[in-house]
Amino acid sequence: MSQDDIEASRAPLIEHLIELRSRLIRAMIAIVIAFIGCFFFAKQIYNVLLLPYAWAVGDAHEVRLIYTAPQEFFLTQLKVALFGAIFIAFPVIAVQVYKFVAPGLYKNERQAFTPYLIATPILFAVGAALVVFGLMPLAMRFFLSFEQMGGDGQASIELLPKVNEYLSLVMALILAFGLVFQLPVILTLLARIGIVDSDMLKRQRRYAIVAAFIVAAVLTPPDVISQLGLAIPAILLYEASIIAVKMIEKNRAAVEEAEEAETEKGAEPAA
Repeated sequence: MSQDDIEASRAPLIEHLIELRSRLIRAMIAIVIAFIGCFFFAKQIYNVLLLPYAWAVGDAHEVRLIYTAPQEFFLTQLKVALFGAIFIAFPVIAVQVYKFVAPGLYKNERQAFTPYLIATPILFAVGAALVVFGLMPLAMRFFLSFEQMGGDGQASIELLPKVNEYLSLVMALILAFGLVFQLPVILTLLARIGIVDSDMLKRQRRYAIVAAFIVAAVLTPPDVISQLGLAIPAILLYEASIIAVKMIEKNRAAVEEAEEAETEKGAEPAA
């Protein structure tokens, strides 16, 4: 390769790096702005996350949490703000990633990629809502059932969760469910590029069920409710992914038949 060829290839690389830097800067600006906004409402956001605990107790006035270090609740609010900022800024981040990748895609590939940008945050939000409104109240009732009233020679054992530990539990569950709910997006993308098909997914169903329970055991607290709460939706999402992949295959077959028919029609006059 000559020196001119090296310089020619270097120029597009530098342009791509400059564009990547600008995209990253815009994404970071979106995160910083969302972080500042979320920090001002960090207590309100944290109180929303406390709703499952209040529902489990039955009376919001009975909900008590503690922090054992002076800076603990402040750092917890920073975590809440960062968690909320990433969630709020995700559409901006996704758009910046798409704009960086889109010039290298064909028009039909861009059209196929766009729905996934919309489906990803929606599915993540559905998973998060399932945690807050479904799983966490059940899990907190399960944990509260281990409390022990004092008297008759027994010690009083009361649940007093720390603010950072409760937040860590909720965030871990939201992230776990949010990621698992991306299963249809991942499998349909793999189907579009030809790595998987519906028959393959059906054959691997038993392994997918086992994997769902293993992932649930790793990502959730060590209680049956949380593990079943993640494993069962994961299995249902896997079945939904099989249906979605089957629809993609039917649409692809219909397009191929139409193209073949058009090719044959165009070849008839020549014959």
